[in-house]
Amino acid sequence: MTAHTVQGQLGRAVTIDLCGPCQTIWFDPRESLQLTPGATLMLFRVIGEHVAKPQAIDSETAKCPRCKARLRRTQDMQRTTRFEYFRCPHDHGRLTTFFDFLKEKDFVRPLTPAQITKLRDSIQVVNCSNCGAPIDLAKTNDCAHCGSPLSMLDMQQAESLIVQLREADRTDKTVDPALPLELARARRQTDEAFAGWPQDSLWLEAGSSLGLVGAGLAGLARWLKEKG
Repeated sequence: MTAHTVQGQLGRAVTIDLCGPCQTIWFDPRESLQLTPGATLMLFRVIGEHVAKPQAIDSETAKCPRCKARLRRTQDMQRTTRFEYFRCPHDHGRLTTFFDFLKEKDFVRPLTPAQITKLRDSIQVVNCSNCGAPIDLAKTNDCAHCGSPLSMLDMQQAESLIVQLREADRTDKTVDPALPLELARARRQTDEAFAGWPQDSLWLEAGSSLGLVGAGLAGLARWLKEKG
């Protein structure tokens, strides 16, 4: 894993371990709760720059990097969103996928029936954003392998994070004032793709291979890198 140091609550540094090929993040105890809006944004960007076809964690072989104990699958709720992670039985930390981290931070929402209908007009098969298994849109709306519904990146939540970041008491005012407008434009383009407007072939291609969440994340990460 690659270590990334970000700013935590009360000015404390938090070191996050991230594995791009495995699409996973290791949090030491309570690290996820210590992330500031700016740290979440930074981690959001790093995930976007490393996004690839998702893959499910093998619960039979996943072990704690500290004590080598077998990790235990754990489910939790964030508001109305269910997410899961793999925790160390000795409380050394937890392993979470990129997808479940985004769900935990309320960045992911399921597609509406109208959006699914529009998607079927352009894509026949899309990879599940949770486990990477192919979803045949002609037959189902959910992943037959893991049961996850078709989901997409919630641009409205991304905009909200930027607002929080701009309003936070930070010493490094490095965020471009125009960034919220860029995020609003990204959100509008995503919504228009499902509202009958000409669709972005690159986005559709990425959605087919990376999953809809991965496609949106990769695109938004590019905007953040250009504007942040």
